Order: sequence, then C-alpha cells, then structure tokens
Amino acid sequence: MSGFGKGEKDFGEGPKVHKIRITLTSRKTQSLEKVCSELLERARTKNLRVKGPVRLPTKTLHITTRKTPCGEGSKTWDMYEMRIHKRLIDLSAPTEVVKQIIINIEAGVEVEVTIAQ
Repeated sequence: MSGFGKGEKDFGEGPKVHKIRITLTSRKTQSLEKVCSELLERARTKNLRVKGPVRLPTKTLHITTRKTPCGEGSKTWDMYEMRIHKRLIDLSAPTEVVKQIIINIEAGVEVEVTIAQ
C-alpha cells in the first residue's frame, strides 16, 4: 500500500487531439486549389494526419432574365450562372495547431472549421 504509486509523477495531459474538418468554398478553382495545397503543406510540416482534399460536386446557380426592362420589343433573354466549388480536408490535430495552419488564406476563399470530439 505505501509503495504503490509513489514514484509516478503527474506531468499533466498534452493538448487534446480533435478530429477537425475544414470546408473550403470558392467561385474560383485556381485560388481554391492553391489554398488546399498550402494547407496540406503546412499540415504535413507539423506531422499531422491529413485526409483530403475531397472534391465535392460543383453547384451551378442559374438566373434567366429578360433583357428589356419594360417588356416591349423582341423577347430576348440573358442567362447568367455562378459555379460554387467545395473541398473538404480532415485533420487530426489540437485546435492551436489548426489556428496556425489556417493563417493567411487567399481572398475569395471561404473557410469553415468544424470540430468533432
């Protein structure tokens, strides 16, 4: 009884590792791919477990409008579309490390970070 557990010291726990999902959204594929490659490079330099980028299907938003504002004249139409591209990256890392990785992201790319236990 007296010798049990005396020699062990409690060093505390290290930073808790979370499963983190980063969702990147953009209208421009070039900037999106550039940000993905930068994030993967930074994660691999920190020796993190990385899955992705997973390319999700492109959403295409269509809008069709009449050219003439008053409704007179020939019935001509303008068609516009906007394509939205998405990528998923899964990490296993502490939240502090993820904050360091996500710094300095290119304009036009939206980042959403989800933490799962």
